[in-house]
Amino acid sequence: MTETVPAGYSRPEAAKRAGVEVDYVGRLVELGILGPHEQDRFSPGDVRRVQMVRSLEGAGIPLDRLAAAIHRGDLSLDFMDTATYERFSALASETFRELSARTGVPLHLLMLIREAIGSAQPTPDDRVREDELAVVPFIELQVKNGFRPAAIERLLRAHGDSLRRITDSEADWWRSEVITPRLQGGRGSAEIAGLEFSDQMTALSERALLAMYHAHQMHAWTANIIAGFETLLAKAGLYSRLDRPPAMCFLDISGYTRLTQEKGDAAAAELAEQLARLVQRTSVQHGGRPVKWLGDGVMFFFKDPGPGVVAALDMVDGISEAGLPPAHVGLHAGPVLFQDGDYFGQTVNVASRIAEYARPGEVLVSQEVLAASEGAVASFTEIGPVELKGGSGTVRLHAAHRRN
Repeated sequence: MTETVPAGYSRPEAAKRAGVEVDYVGRLVELGILGPHEQDRFSPGDVRRVQMVRSLEGAGIPLDRLAAAIHRGDLSLDFMDTATYERFSALASETFRELSARTGVPLHLLMLIREAIGSAQPTPDDRVREDELAVVPFIELQVKNGFRPAAIERLLRAHGDSLRRITDSEADWWRSEVITPRLQGGRGSAEIAGLEFSDQMTALSERALLAMYHAHQMHAWTANIIAGFETLLAKAGLYSRLDRPPAMCFLDISGYTRLTQEKGDAAAAELAEQLARLVQRTSVQHGGRPVKWLGDGVMFFFKDPGPGVVAALDMVDGISEAGLPPAHVGLHAGPVLFQDGDYFGQTVNVASRIAEYARPGEVLVSQEVLAASEGAVASFTEIGPVELKGGSGTVRLHAAHRRN
């Protein structure tokens, strides 16, 4: 007769998955913070509870006081059993070193996953988390197809940083709109964590995030396709450059998003309105127009590159006078494709990368902009050939200044 294996994890298994010693689990049981099921078994929710208690203890909350608050009914960790908190990942059995040997992925790329997620850098013999394992096949496929490690690392860091900003904003939103009002209204932790709409809100948030991600992919992939077609048509002799092409301009204000968050809602709205008026008025005065906002900056289209350079200098000065952090600008001239209110093509990509290369307070332009800026009220200082991030080959850049 086959012996039935009890459901759940044994005490040693639960401790291993939570990344703690077995004695620690025993102590939580003794304090009544953790209650094992039949035959001393523990559920996935129990593992998450152990991880959460360890974090609370690390934040300076004594275990005995936590236990007392739970016994009185002032606090509850029952919410760790809900589906929403299944994203709190347990530790897998493999170490980073073992995972590297099994998959052939360089060890430093695997360890970078944890760093990109926002945790402290692990050691090679630390165990991998289950959520980190889900990222590995994506990296493994890139490695097998010859992607450069530097490119893989750059994308991982970009994913991690962008998602960190989203989740930080999401946490602030939930705290201001859910936790604080309910605590002020006398609601307890169990009532707040057990809100009926929380699971629904989480699911809808993920759907919205994925939809927006796909929309951004559509724009970015379209730009790549157009750039590829431009190159192929040029090689076939079927694509000619314009004598006086339009210019794309990117203006970035480092730390603008963070500044608006720190100012509070009312001040942030006023700041955003002030900046919008400034860039709208200045760009239109010089024959251009803002196309779209991009986090800490704006993308512009200028029919004529020369006035675009002057507009960029005016905007940099105006932003400084408004007390905002210094802006940095990049301009590139060339053919562009207009579709659904947006601009695409290699010209757009290069202008964006020039802006990234520019230092605070600097307006950098390509050789193509310089060549088409005859008569502009500006002077230029050559920087030289520069290899831009994500580009192939070098781009001749010049720093624009006001003509005295």
